[in-house]
Amino acid sequence: MIGSYVAVGDSFTEGVGDPGPDGAFVGWADRFAVLLADRRPEGDFRYTNLAVRGKLLDQIVSDQVPRACELAPDLVSFCAGGNDIIRPGTDPDELAERYERAVARLADAAGTVLVTTGFDTRGVPVLKHLRGKIATYNMHVRSIADRYGFPVLDLWSLKTVQDRRAWDSDRLHLSPEGHTRVALRAGQVLGLEVPADPDQPWPPLPPRGTLEIRRDDVHWAREYLVPWIGRRLRGESSGDHVTAKGHLSPDDIKMRIEAAV
Repeated sequence: MIGSYVAVGDSFTEGVGDPGPDGAFVGWADRFAVLLADRRPEGDFRYTNLAVRGKLLDQIVSDQVPRACELAPDLVSFCAGGNDIIRPGTDPDELAERYERAVARLADAAGTVLVTTGFDTRGVPVLKHLRGKIATYNMHVRSIADRYGFPVLDLWSLKTVQDRRAWDSDRLHLSPEGHTRVALRAGQVLGLEVPADPDQPWPPLPPRGTLEIRRDDVHWAREYLVPWIGRRLRGESSGDHVTAKGHLSPDDIKMRIEAAV
């Protein structure tokens, strides 16, 4: 019975791609917190989301890990390194060594650390070329979890998020349905009874022609890829002026999710 949960990470854990009715993001971690809170007496659950979009591993370790350790929760979810991996020249082996040092710090303060692998980018333009690098990092993450006896939220094996409907229009962040499926899988990893199956197949889509696919790719490159490259070249981050959500009420999260439907 988990009574407190802290989410640590980047845009994935902040919930980018899953806007609530007020435009602020919800995301898988907030949805997962609701699943956990529903198993506690009313008011007997504490949840804090420290994640900020665009953050690199060292920034997460510097800014979020100490705060998570101070809170000493029953559970911490730790997802970091994705923004590092997609940068040219990053060594996944060296990155994993720094990742493990952070896990060790969290292990001293939290009851359980839920570590998270990266997605399979096989069908994602540009990122598909990093598939081997991501897989290498994932193997390190799994090995670290084994050494500490911690559960793994294995996103690589969640095949239903490879459907394009699981992703936002930027193709980098999950859609609300994608975030929902990840939250359900997180619940399964911890042995919870979840209200739906994250592996449930999507309804079939009509086939798309080559011209339509090419047009979508051109639009995506113009609207998302070029600005992303521009930020990298300028040394900017999407999270430069973003603050973490902090403490959140599961009841408020639930109302925001229901209002957004």
